[in-house]
Amino acid sequence: MIRNASRLAATSVALFMLASPVFAQAQPSASHMALARDVAISSGMARSFDAMVEPFLDQLQQMNVTRPEIKQDLDQVVAQLRPELDKEKQKMVDNAARAFASRMTEAELKTISDFYKSPAGRKYVETQPGILDEVVRDLATWTQQTAQFVMTRARDEMSKRGHQLQ
Repeated sequence: MIRNASRLAATSVALFMLASPVFAQAQPSASHMALARDVAISSGMARSFDAMVEPFLDQLQQMNVTRPEIKQDLDQVVAQLRPELDKEKQKMVDNAARAFASRMTEAELKTISDFYKSPAGRKYVETQPGILDEVVRDLATWTQQTAQFVMTRARDEMSKRGHQLQ
């Protein structure tokens, strides 16, 4: 019985010691979180949250096209919702900051933060949406061409081996 209690105590201590680094990572310091939050914002990530929220408000305001009699009230409701949506967006910024803080050291985040505040970093964030649009457009074409290439080559190679693919 005492031996089992000793094993249980030893196991508990071992588990606590193993969990301690994980717990420490899950609870970053205030300065670590501040840097992580800064990276989430300065990287342009928070801008993408805006891009998700604005269409909701735009869609709501489109109702005044079909129902002009509610335009004034609808404008007031949208104005009232904006601060509430900003709070929701801030929750996502905080979630992103926690994700950064859990995966990167404070020193790494400081280096990244400094980059985003540099002229090159600001230019990167400024040009990123247009670059991503272009890459996504090119990706669609590339995917189609690559799929066609793979099938053509596979058919050729299988034909050499006496098999016909449709």
